[in-house]
Amino acid sequence: MRVAFGEGLIEIGGENEDLVVLTADVAKPTHVIGFGERFPHRFLNVGIAEQDMVDVAAGLALSEKVPVAVAFAPFMMRAWEQVRSTISRCSLNVKLVGTHAGLSASDEGASHQSLEDVALMRVLPNMTVVVPGDREEVKEATRAIVESRGPAYMRIGRDEDARFLEEGFRLGRAAVLRDGSDVVVFSNGYLTSEVLKAAEGAPVDAMVVHVPTVKPLDAGAVVSAARRAGAVICVEEHSVIGGLGSAVSELLSAECPVYVRRMGVGDTFGESGTYRELLEKHRLTAPHIREAMVEAAGRRGKR
Repeated sequence: MRVAFGEGLIEIGGENEDLVVLTADVAKPTHVIGFGERFPHRFLNVGIAEQDMVDVAAGLALSEKVPVAVAFAPFMMRAWEQVRSTISRCSLNVKLVGTHAGLSASDEGASHQSLEDVALMRVLPNMTVVVPGDREEVKEATRAIVESRGPAYMRIGRDEDARFLEEGFRLGRAAVLRDGSDVVVFSNGYLTSEVLKAAEGAPVDAMVVHVPTVKPLDAGAVVSAARRAGAVICVEEHSVIGGLGSAVSELLSAECPVYVRRMGVGDTFGESGTYRELLEKHRLTAPHIREAMVEAAGRRGKR
């Protein structure tokens, strides 16, 4: 995903001379180093100073540039006050990208595992929040947020290389990847690939809906799928508090009250381990998701 992101920026940079990339001393691990080598006059490394990076990006936006500020997702949150008070409040055209999101910085432990970023960004007025699922969608989502107006936050993982999407990314739109009538699973990021594996071997008819834009949520698609299936599961590499599961639950509680099960990381910090070990610990692998599908299907129509 990081590689695709870096490639996408270079492609867009060749077309848009107003694109400026900023990084907080993580050009190499976030794969924006290539952009800096290709367009050195439009590349800024502000050092380990995420708050400064965000404020510099705000100034560039006010100068009619299109800044993309890049940092590890947990450390981008150091600048949340600046994001709130400067970028979001003024609805500036700044694009924020947090890499190594979720559990993907597995061996680095709790300090490097961002499980709160979607919640923190989703609550901000004017902020678009995007969680692409595979490398091609990362490229398409990067282009989409750069070409849109207003503040946006995109989170991507580290080394995931899944390819499961056939349709192109459309900002604000969900995609039905598998039809079904017993239960619907809403997911995003790399975990959509685990959901598809789970659905293929499940003894129930599971619909799979990929939701790469958490805000604005594709309300029509979510309500329609929930109404048809009658039971919902939300799967995400994020805390169960405040992310995709919360967004879906908030919508359905008003528009289509059905059983909703949220699968993610509980009310806890991360810990060290391999990526697969951590997904397994938090029951975010295909076998556990398949079990949840069966359980949820049995709750159809029950409140």
